[in-house]
Amino acid sequence: MPSRGKLSSLAIHLTLTTFAAFFLVPLAVVVLNSLRSTEDITHAGVIGLPHDLIWSNFSQTWSSYCIAEHCTGIQPYFWNSMQMVVPATIISTLLGALNGYSLSLWRFRGDHLVFGIMTLGVFLPEQMRLVPWVIVLSDLGLFNTIGGLVLVHIIQGLSFTTLFCRNYYVSIPQDLLKAARIDGAGYFRIFWRIVLPLSPPILIVTVIWQFTGIWNEYLYGVTFSSGEHQPITAALIALSARLSDAPQYGEQSAAVLLAAAPTLLVYLFGGRYFVRGLTAGAVK
Repeated sequence: MPSRGKLSSLAIHLTLTTFAAFFLVPLAVVVLNSLRSTEDITHAGVIGLPHDLIWSNFSQTWSSYCIAEHCTGIQPYFWNSMQMVVPATIISTLLGALNGYSLSLWRFRGDHLVFGIMTLGVFLPEQMRLVPWVIVLSDLGLFNTIGGLVLVHIIQGLSFTTLFCRNYYVSIPQDLLKAARIDGAGYFRIFWRIVLPLSPPILIVTVIWQFTGIWNEYLYGVTFSSGEHQPITAALIALSARLSDAPQYGEQSAAVLLAAAPTLLVYLFGGRYFVRGLTAGAVK
Protein backbone atom coordinates (compact mmCIF):
# COMPACT_ATOMS: atom_id res chain seq x y z
CA MET A 1 0.00 0.00 0.00
CA PRO A 2 1.17 3.56 -0.67
CA SER A 3 2.49 5.37 2.36
CA ARG A 4 0.50 8.13 4.01
CA GLY A 5 3.00 10.71 2.74
CA LYS A 6 2.56 9.59 -0.87
CA LEU A 7 -1.21 9.67 -0.54
CA SER A 8 -1.07 13.20 0.87
CA SER A 9 1.23 14.31 -1.94
CA LEU A 10 -1.06 12.71 -4.53
CA ALA A 11 -4.11 14.43 -3.05
CA ILE A 12 -2.34 17.81 -3.11
CA HIS A 13 -1.30 17.35 -6.74
CA LEU A 14 -4.79 16.29 -7.78
CA THR A 15 -6.33 19.27 -6.01
CA LEU A 16 -3.90 21.72 -7.61
CA THR A 17 -4.38 20.14 -11.03
CA THR A 18 -8.16 20.44 -10.68
CA PHE A 19 -7.94 24.12 -9.75
CA ALA A 20 -5.52 24.77 -12.62
CA ALA A 21 -7.87 23.02 -15.07
CA PHE A 22 -10.83 25.17 -13.95
CA PHE A 23 -8.67 28.27 -14.22
CA LEU A 24 -7.59 27.38 -17.76
CA VAL A 25 -11.08 26.54 -19.06
CA PRO A 26 -11.87 30.13 -20.21
CA LEU A 27 -8.55 30.34 -22.07
CA ALA A 28 -9.19 26.98 -23.74
CA VAL A 29 -12.68 28.10 -24.81
CA VAL A 30 -11.28 31.31 -26.35
CA VAL A 31 -8.53 29.41 -28.18
CA LEU A 32 -10.99 26.88 -29.63
CA ASN A 33 -13.53 29.54 -30.60
CA SER A 34 -10.86 31.58 -32.36
CA LEU A 35 -10.55 28.67 -34.82
CA ARG A 36 -14.30 28.17 -35.35
CA SER A 37 -16.74 29.87 -37.67
CA THR A 38 -19.62 31.95 -36.33
CA GLU A 39 -22.11 29.44 -37.77
CA ASP A 40 -20.37 26.57 -36.01
CA ILE A 41 -20.45 28.37 -32.66
CA THR A 42 -24.08 29.47 -33.13
CA HIS A 43 -25.36 25.97 -33.87
CA ALA A 44 -23.06 23.85 -31.64
CA GLY A 45 -22.66 26.22 -28.72
CA VAL A 46 -19.78 28.25 -27.33
CA ILE A 47 -18.12 25.21 -25.75
CA GLY A 48 -17.10 22.71 -28.37
CA LEU A 49 -14.39 21.56 -30.77
CA PRO A 50 -14.05 23.19 -34.19
CA HIS A 51 -15.33 21.21 -37.17
CA ASP A 52 -12.96 23.12 -39.46
CA LEU A 53 -9.99 25.27 -38.49
CA ILE A 54 -10.77 28.85 -39.54
CA TRP A 55 -7.35 30.56 -39.44
CA SER A 56 -8.72 33.54 -41.34
CA ASN A 57 -10.30 34.79 -38.10
CA PHE A 58 -6.89 36.11 -37.06
CA SER A 59 -6.08 37.91 -40.31
CA GLN A 60 -9.63 39.30 -40.46
CA THR A 61 -9.58 40.79 -37.00
CA TRP A 62 -5.96 41.98 -37.34
CA SER A 63 -6.34 44.05 -40.49
CA SER A 64 -9.92 44.20 -41.79
CA TYR A 65 -12.35 44.72 -38.92
CA CYS A 66 -14.02 48.09 -38.35
CA ILE A 67 -13.72 49.50 -34.83
CA ALA A 68 -15.87 52.61 -34.48
CA GLU A 69 -15.27 54.46 -37.77
CA HIS A 70 -11.81 52.97 -38.40
CA CYS A 71 -11.75 49.86 -40.62
CA THR A 72 -8.13 48.91 -40.04
CA GLY A 73 -8.56 45.97 -37.68
CA ILE A 74 -6.90 45.90 -34.28
CA GLN A 75 -3.33 46.29 -35.50
CA PRO A 76 -3.01 50.11 -35.05
CA TYR A 77 -4.40 49.81 -31.52
CA PHE A 78 -1.98 46.96 -30.84
CA TRP A 79 0.92 49.20 -31.84
CA ASN A 80 -0.54 52.04 -29.77
CA SER A 81 -0.29 49.79 -26.73
CA MET A 82 3.24 48.78 -27.67
CA GLN A 83 4.32 52.42 -28.05
CA MET A 84 2.77 53.10 -24.66
CA VAL A 85 3.94 50.12 -22.65
CA VAL A 86 7.61 49.90 -23.70
CA PRO A 87 8.77 53.42 -22.73
CA ALA A 88 6.49 53.52 -19.67
CA THR A 89 7.89 50.20 -18.42
CA ILE A 90 11.54 51.13 -18.99
CA ILE A 91 11.33 54.63 -17.52
CA SER A 92 9.22 53.68 -14.48
CA THR A 93 11.57 50.77 -13.73
CA LEU A 94 14.69 52.95 -13.91
CA LEU A 95 13.12 55.69 -11.79
CA GLY A 96 11.88 53.12 -9.29
CA ALA A 97 15.39 51.66 -9.08
CA LEU A 98 16.85 55.12 -8.41
CA ASN A 99 14.18 55.82 -5.80
CA GLY A 100 14.71 52.48 -4.09
CA TYR A 101 18.48 53.00 -4.14
CA SER A 102 18.13 56.47 -2.56
CA LEU A 103 15.66 55.36 0.11
CA SER A 104 17.54 52.21 1.15
CA LEU A 105 21.25 52.96 0.75
CA TRP A 106 21.50 56.76 1.02
CA ARG A 107 19.64 57.36 4.26
CA PHE A 108 18.50 60.90 5.05
CA ARG A 109 16.25 62.58 7.57
CA GLY A 110 12.61 61.82 6.79
CA ASP A 111 13.37 58.97 4.38
CA HIS A 112 10.72 56.74 5.99
CA LEU A 113 8.12 59.50 5.56
CA VAL A 114 9.05 59.95 1.90
CA PHE A 115 8.88 56.19 1.35
CA GLY A 116 5.46 56.03 3.01
CA ILE A 117 4.10 58.87 0.86
CA MET A 118 5.44 57.32 -2.35
CA THR A 119 4.00 53.89 -1.61
CA LEU A 120 0.64 55.42 -0.67
CA GLY A 121 -0.17 55.22 -4.37
CA VAL A 122 -0.26 51.43 -4.10
CA PHE A 123 -3.41 51.65 -2.00
CA LEU A 124 -5.29 54.49 -3.71
CA PRO A 125 -8.07 53.38 -6.08
CA GLU A 126 -7.63 54.38 -9.70
CA GLN A 127 -10.96 56.23 -9.78
CA MET A 128 -9.60 58.81 -7.31
CA ARG A 129 -6.89 59.80 -9.79
CA LEU A 130 -9.03 60.39 -12.86
CA VAL A 131 -10.00 64.04 -12.30
CA PRO A 132 -6.47 65.22 -11.34
CA TRP A 133 -5.02 63.46 -14.36
CA VAL A 134 -7.62 64.99 -16.68
CA ILE A 135 -6.59 68.45 -15.46
CA VAL A 136 -2.85 67.73 -15.75
CA LEU A 137 -3.04 66.18 -19.21
CA SER A 138 -5.28 68.97 -20.50
CA ASP A 139 -2.92 71.66 -19.17
CA LEU A 140 0.09 69.91 -20.74
CA GLY A 141 -1.68 69.38 -24.06
CA LEU A 142 -1.26 65.61 -23.77
CA PHE A 143 -4.91 64.60 -23.53
CA ASN A 144 -5.85 61.95 -26.12
CA THR A 145 -2.22 61.21 -26.99
CA ILE A 146 0.04 58.20 -26.56
CA GLY A 147 2.53 60.45 -24.77
CA GLY A 148 -0.10 61.35 -22.20
CA LEU A 149 -0.79 57.67 -21.45
CA VAL A 150 2.96 57.05 -21.16
CA LEU A 151 3.24 59.84 -18.59
CA VAL A 152 0.26 58.52 -16.62
CA HIS A 153 1.66 54.99 -16.41
CA ILE A 154 5.16 56.16 -15.51
CA ILE A 155 3.88 58.15 -12.54
CA GLN A 156 1.33 55.54 -11.50
CA GLY A 157 3.94 52.78 -11.63
CA LEU A 158 6.48 54.55 -9.42
CA SER A 159 4.78 53.40 -6.22
CA PHE A 160 5.18 49.72 -7.12
CA THR A 161 8.66 49.95 -8.63
CA THR A 162 9.95 51.99 -5.68
CA LEU A 163 8.46 49.52 -3.21
CA PHE A 164 9.97 46.50 -4.95
CA CYS A 165 13.42 48.02 -5.47
CA ARG A 166 13.70 49.57 -2.02
CA ASN A 167 12.88 46.28 -0.30
CA TYR A 168 15.45 44.50 -2.47
CA TYR A 169 18.25 47.02 -2.01
CA VAL A 170 18.11 47.03 1.79
CA SER A 171 19.77 43.59 1.64
CA ILE A 172 22.87 44.99 -0.13
CA PRO A 173 25.73 45.27 2.43
CA GLN A 174 26.60 48.84 3.37
CA ASP A 175 30.30 47.87 3.33
CA LEU A 176 30.19 47.82 -0.47
CA LEU A 177 29.03 51.43 -0.55
CA LYS A 178 31.52 52.52 2.09
CA ALA A 179 34.39 51.01 0.12
CA ALA A 180 33.18 52.72 -3.05
CA ARG A 181 32.92 56.07 -1.28
CA ILE A 182 36.45 55.71 0.05
CA ASP A 183 37.61 55.13 -3.54
CA GLY A 184 35.91 58.37 -4.55
CA ALA A 185 32.76 57.04 -6.18
CA GLY A 186 29.72 59.28 -6.02
CA TYR A 187 25.96 58.71 -6.02
CA PHE A 188 25.47 57.81 -9.68
CA ARG A 189 28.74 55.93 -10.11
CA ILE A 190 27.88 53.65 -7.18
CA PHE A 191 24.45 53.09 -8.69
CA TRP A 192 25.72 52.21 -12.18
CA ARG A 193 28.83 50.25 -11.17
CA ILE A 194 27.73 48.45 -7.99
CA VAL A 195 23.98 48.52 -7.38
CA LEU A 196 22.70 48.06 -10.92
CA PRO A 197 24.82 44.94 -11.66
CA LEU A 198 23.27 43.37 -8.53
CA SER A 199 19.73 44.28 -9.64
CA PRO A 200 18.69 41.86 -12.45
CA PRO A 201 16.39 39.75 -10.22
CA ILE A 202 14.37 42.74 -9.04
CA LEU A 203 14.49 44.54 -12.40
CA ILE A 204 12.97 41.46 -14.05
CA VAL A 205 10.18 41.52 -11.46
CA THR A 206 9.42 45.20 -12.01
CA VAL A 207 9.58 44.94 -15.81
CA ILE A 208 7.16 41.98 -15.86
CA TRP A 209 4.88 43.65 -13.32
CA GLN A 210 4.80 46.96 -15.18
CA PHE A 211 4.51 45.47 -18.66
CA THR A 212 1.55 43.24 -17.81
CA GLY A 213 -0.16 45.87 -15.67
CA ILE A 214 0.13 48.65 -18.24
CA TRP A 215 -0.81 46.43 -21.18
CA ASN A 216 -3.93 45.09 -19.46
CA GLU A 217 -5.03 48.44 -18.01
CA TYR A 218 -8.38 49.67 -19.33
CA LEU A 219 -9.69 52.58 -17.24
CA TYR A 220 -7.02 55.14 -18.18
CA GLY A 221 -7.02 54.04 -21.80
CA VAL A 222 -10.74 54.61 -22.26
CA THR A 223 -10.79 57.83 -20.16
CA PHE A 224 -7.75 59.68 -21.52
CA SER A 225 -7.89 58.60 -25.17
CA SER A 226 -10.40 58.03 -27.94
CA GLY A 227 -10.59 57.01 -31.58
CA GLU A 228 -7.34 56.06 -33.26
CA HIS A 229 -5.27 56.91 -30.16
CA GLN A 230 -6.78 54.21 -27.95
CA PRO A 231 -4.79 51.23 -26.68
CA ILE A 232 -5.81 47.68 -27.51
CA THR A 233 -7.88 47.11 -24.36
CA ALA A 234 -10.17 50.06 -25.12
CA ALA A 235 -10.39 49.04 -28.78
CA LEU A 236 -11.56 45.54 -27.82
CA ILE A 237 -14.46 47.00 -25.86
CA ALA A 238 -15.37 49.18 -28.85
CA LEU A 239 -15.22 46.09 -31.07
CA SER A 240 -17.52 44.16 -28.72
CA ALA A 241 -20.00 47.03 -28.62
CA ARG A 242 -20.03 47.27 -32.42
CA LEU A 243 -20.71 43.55 -32.79
CA SER A 244 -23.28 43.31 -29.99
CA ASP A 245 -26.21 43.12 -32.45
CA ALA A 246 -24.54 40.52 -34.69
CA PRO A 247 -21.83 38.75 -32.65
CA GLN A 248 -18.87 37.32 -34.54
CA TYR A 249 -17.57 35.00 -31.84
CA GLY A 250 -14.70 33.59 -33.88
CA GLU A 251 -13.27 36.98 -34.82
CA GLN A 252 -13.81 38.34 -31.32
CA SER A 253 -12.00 35.38 -29.77
CA ALA A 254 -9.13 35.82 -32.23
CA ALA A 255 -8.95 39.51 -31.31
CA VAL A 256 -8.78 38.62 -27.61
CA LEU A 257 -5.91 36.18 -28.22
CA LEU A 258 -3.96 38.66 -30.34
CA ALA A 259 -4.41 41.33 -27.67
CA ALA A 260 -3.32 38.93 -24.92
CA ALA A 261 -0.35 37.50 -26.84
CA PRO A 262 2.35 39.88 -25.46
CA THR A 263 1.45 39.30 -21.81
CA LEU A 264 1.09 35.55 -22.37
CA LEU A 265 4.57 35.47 -23.95
CA VAL A 266 5.99 37.50 -21.07
CA TYR A 267 4.50 35.01 -18.63
CA LEU A 268 5.71 31.95 -20.56
CA PHE A 269 9.29 33.19 -20.93
CA GLY A 270 9.65 35.23 -17.75
CA GLY A 271 7.30 33.69 -15.20
CA ARG A 272 9.95 31.62 -13.42
CA TYR A 273 12.29 34.64 -13.21
CA PHE A 274 9.44 36.66 -11.73
CA VAL A 275 9.00 34.13 -8.90
CA ARG A 276 12.76 33.97 -8.32
CA GLY A 277 12.96 37.74 -8.16
CA LEU A 278 10.18 37.92 -5.60
CA THR A 279 11.83 35.34 -3.39
CA ALA A 280 15.17 37.12 -3.80
CA GLY A 281 13.86 40.12 -1.93
CA ALA A 282 11.10 41.94 -3.78
CA VAL A 283 8.58 41.04 -1.07
CA LYS A 284 9.76 40.67 2.50
